[in-house]
Amino acid sequence: MNCTRVVIADRHPMVLQGLSSLLGAEGDFEVVASCSDAASCVQAIERLAPDIAILDSTMPELIALSSSVLNPADRSIRLAFFMPSEDYDLLLPDALDGCSVVLKETLSEVLVQSLRQIARGERILPQPSIDQATPAGHGVTSDSALAMLTDRERQIMRLVSEGLSNKQIGRRLNIADGTIKVHLHHVFQKLEISNRTALAALAISQNDRGTPVKSTESE
Repeated sequence: MNCTRVVIADRHPMVLQGLSSLLGAEGDFEVVASCSDAASCVQAIERLAPDIAILDSTMPELIALSSSVLNPADRSIRLAFFMPSEDYDLLLPDALDGCSVVLKETLSEVLVQSLRQIARGERILPQPSIDQATPAGHGVTSDSALAMLTDRERQIMRLVSEGLSNKQIGRRLNIADGTIKVHLHHVFQKLEISNRTALAALAISQNDRGTPVKSTESE
C-alpha cells in the first residue's frame, strides 16, 4: 500500500494533535511534520516534499503565497486549506489558486476520504449549491430530509438562512458556540450538504415553495 506523506500547519495545538491522531490511525497516511507557524511549514515542505500539505486558513501568509512557492513545478505536492465554512463563504475563489479546501465541520471519515481523493490528484472544494451538494442517486428529497431535523436544528437552520454567524446564533438562543457547531454537524449529515451556504439556500428554497422551515423558540 502506498503511503501518503502529509505536512500539517495550524496555529492551534489541538487541531494539530487531532489531525495527526486521525491520520496516524490510517495505514495509508504518514504525518511527516506538524507546524504551528507559516515559516516552519514552508521549511518542512521544502525539506520533506510531502504528498499533501494541510494548511490553516488563519495563516494569511500561506494563502498569500502562490502555489508556485509552496508547490514548484518540479514537485507534485497537493495543497489543502482547512477552514470553517464561514471563512470559505467569504473567500474569493482566485485566492485559492488551484488548492483544495476541506471544511472544519467535515466529519472525520469524510475528511479522510477527501484527503485520499486529493492524494489521487483530485481538487476538492465544498459544494456551492444544493443540487451539487446532494450526491446523485441517494434518493433523499428535501422534504423527507427536513423531516429528520429536530426542532432545535430547524431553528438553527432558519437563523443560518438569515445570515447569522455561530456567535450570533448562540447569543440569540442562549447556547454555546460549540453546541451550535455540533447541531450543524448533525444538520449537514442529515441533509447531505457540506456548508452553511447550501443550508441557507435550502431554507430559502423551502420558503419560496411556501413551506417555511418552522422552529420553536424553546426546546
